[in-house]
Amino acid sequence: MALELQNGGGADNGGSKAVVFSAVKPQLFVEAGKANDAVQFYKAAFGAEEVSRSVHPKRKADQELPLILSAELHLGSYSFLVSDLANDSSTPVKTSGTGFVICLETDDVEAAVSKAVSAGAVSEGEVAEGDGACCGGRVGKVKDPYGFVWMICSPAEKCTDVEARAMPVAI
Repeated sequence: MALELQNGGGADNGGSKAVVFSAVKPQLFVEAGKANDAVQFYKAAFGAEEVSRSVHPKRKADQELPLILSAELHLGSYSFLVSDLANDSSTPVKTSGTGFVICLETDDVEAAVSKAVSAGAVSEGEVAEGDGACCGGRVGKVKDPYGFVWMICSPAEKCTDVEARAMPVAI
């Protein structure tokens, strides 16, 4: 099932054709030379599957490890990219950082946090439930060895039920 997103679908946009997106793929940039390690971590910690990889064309096999331009990983029904942060002008970002949090849903939050920690992540706090957690469900938080924060939450359907019960009704 392909996710179809439409940009500007509700307005005429001056007669221009709406753009349809078929996927959203976050790209994680890690310190140069560490993308391969990051890919291995995401496989071990979250069960991600590597589906493709492209390396920097100017690096030769007899030189230092080739920089990864992008390694595409599947996690559940979604994909994300992992790339080495190179010091050349073609790199889309110039500094690494964690300007966002990645959320993963699972029925067994504790086991997922434990597996990530066993693979090298650092747990940030205890698994929370209720008001202290996102959507009123269960949530744990880990930081991977590359500085990215991953929230591991109970499925959204469970969260939706909690939100629906908590909403006040005007009579």
